[in-house]
Amino acid sequence: MRNRWGILAILFVVRLTIAFQFQSVAAVAPLLQQTFGVGLADIGILIGLYFTPGVVLALPGGAIGRTVGDKPTTIAALLLMTAGSLVMAATDVWGWQMAGRLASGAGGVLLTVQLTKMGTDWFAGKEIATAMAIFVNSWPAGVAISLLVLPALGTAYGAGAVFLAGSALTAIGILLIAFYQPPPAASATTAGSARLDPLALLAVIVAGAIWGLYNVGFAMIFSFGPSLLAERGWSIAAAGSAISLVMWLSVVSVPAGGYLADRTKRPLVLAIAASLVVSLLLAWLARTEAVIAALVLIGLIGGLPAGPIMSLAARVLAPETRAIGMGMFYTLFYAAMMLGPAVAGWLAKSVGSAAIALDLGALTVLACPPLTWLFERIVSVRNRRAKS
Repeated sequence: MRNRWGILAILFVVRLTIAFQFQSVAAVAPLLQQTFGVGLADIGILIGLYFTPGVVLALPGGAIGRTVGDKPTTIAALLLMTAGSLVMAATDVWGWQMAGRLASGAGGVLLTVQLTKMGTDWFAGKEIATAMAIFVNSWPAGVAISLLVLPALGTAYGAGAVFLAGSALTAIGILLIAFYQPPPAASATTAGSARLDPLALLAVIVAGAIWGLYNVGFAMIFSFGPSLLAERGWSIAAAGSAISLVMWLSVVSVPAGGYLADRTKRPLVLAIAASLVVSLLLAWLARTEAVIAALVLIGLIGGLPAGPIMSLAARVLAPETRAIGMGMFYTLFYAAMMLGPAVAGWLAKSVGSAAIALDLGALTVLACPPLTWLFERIVSVRNRRAKS
């Protein structure tokens, strides 16, 4: 297949498997607490474990993909994700749950870095914000599907069935990736130097921090939102369905943000304004009884910055530095996503309520606008030096 939008569709579905698998724990968190006799802090650690391998694997993952190739790396990653889910489905020992989660996360890391590089290969310089917005949209779509399907599946058949569903989906991803083809210019451009200049490296680090912090804020909704609503007397299924509103609305707002960014040519203004509003809405969600209204607003606005933020790294990465640069980008992302749920779980246990996790999310999103300004300053300095 050589049509870039067809390729994007394949990458979208394959990346969706990561979100579905990640959310498999949070979607049935109350059920896991009952089954294994654990608390919110333990659930937070299990959620965060999915991203733990990213701190050490994201950067070498980019190098692995550059050396081994796009398709072999993605297939190996999907096999690792499948194996991790099968381990979690087969055991009733909490320690093995953690081991399976780590294995799944390791596969998810390799797959995320490689898929992002593959998408950028096809769209660099061509509707990049729109393409990245659609690509990123696979995450809320996967989470929304899991929130609708997995609570009912877990309630009816147990936690093992939830993890089996995740392994089945990743197996489908292996079949789909067989249809991927690299862009015609890829082989000609990967032979150059893979070394990032210092300002490009700094810009990628800042971009990764922005993406990580923003996603920590968003993750608080679907990681601890079901538990928050359960505290208020909602059933597991009803809580999951309500939280899924954010994800379903994001399916609209994420590509809308990418389109607006490309059309207005002011992606950073859009990202900053939306981040400020989302920060306020997260704080409001933790306190209001108007849960549905808060979730709808977050869904409509929260997806707007995704495309612009994801396109930041592409502004400073050449084709030959793309694999390494994306590895660095995701190292920062995974560090934030590893620590965020664990800290939120500890705070929730200390305070006795999952609402504190939403407040933490509001603070992490609030940190994104000043970092976005810093990124723009770094790029401006780099561009001036390149012209001189």
